[in-house]
Amino acid sequence: MNKKGLLVILSAPSGCGKDTVFQELRKVRNDVVESVSATTRAPRDGEEEGINYYFKSESDFQLMVVNDELLEYAKYNNCYYGTPIAGVEKAINEGKVCFLIIDVQGAQRIMSQRPDSISIFLLPPSLEILRSRLENRCTNDEDDINRRMAIAEKEIHMASSYKYRVVNDDLNECVEKINEIINVELLTKNSKEII
Repeated sequence: MNKKGLLVILSAPSGCGKDTVFQELRKVRNDVVESVSATTRAPRDGEEEGINYYFKSESDFQLMVVNDELLEYAKYNNCYYGTPIAGVEKAINEGKVCFLIIDVQGAQRIMSQRPDSISIFLLPPSLEILRSRLENRCTNDEDDINRRMAIAEKEIHMASSYKYRVVNDDLNECVEKINEIINVELLTKNSKEII
């Protein structure tokens, strides 16, 4: 019998380290994959089509919406982001732990549509540290940082709707906690499938 994988939602305010946490988690688990999102955002230096995102024009993105090709989509900071269904289903059917690294709007939609999903919210140690992390990126101007901080405060209020909340203060401890969560959830799921 083929065991199905897990659908894991990972959300965090911008600058909280969700991509770094995910990359470190991949070093300790060989069953973890990331769903590749579609976005209307311009590529950043080093980002590749089909690896980091599927970069779409707004009209192409809207066509995906009309054709029901997205599990969820949302607008964040004037750009659209969405999760193509096909890649997620393929990964889960192959027994992978498929991570959706998405904002709280998309997460809420998926949690309501997919009660089998596991939701994790990464919290910063403090708002001051979050602002410092955004400033140290050197990719955002002051207006953008202020917008991201305002969004972060709203997102943090939504953290209680997630099954798990993990503070990303120490990277190794954060990754270890998420790894433990996945192990527990896989064990629980596999036990139910055997019964």
